Amino acid sequence: MLLEGLINRFKSERNRNPSHVNELLDFVQRSYIYGELSIKEYKNLYFELDRKNAVKPSFS
Repeated sequence: MLLEGLINRFKSERNRNPSHVNELLDFVQRSYIYGELSIKEYKNLYFELDRKNAVKPSFS
C-alpha cells in the first residue's frame, strides 16, 4: 500500500481527510496493531510518513 492508498482508506473509514501526517502515522500504527497491515506494509508506510516529518506526540 502506498501513501495515496492509506489516505483513501483513512477517508473511507473516518469520512474526512486527515488533518496532518501525524494523524496518518497514528492510523498506520493502529492498523498494524489490529492486524490490518503486514509488517512490510507498516514499515513502508512508516518510512514514507517519517520522510514527511510525521512524529508521535511526546508525553514528557
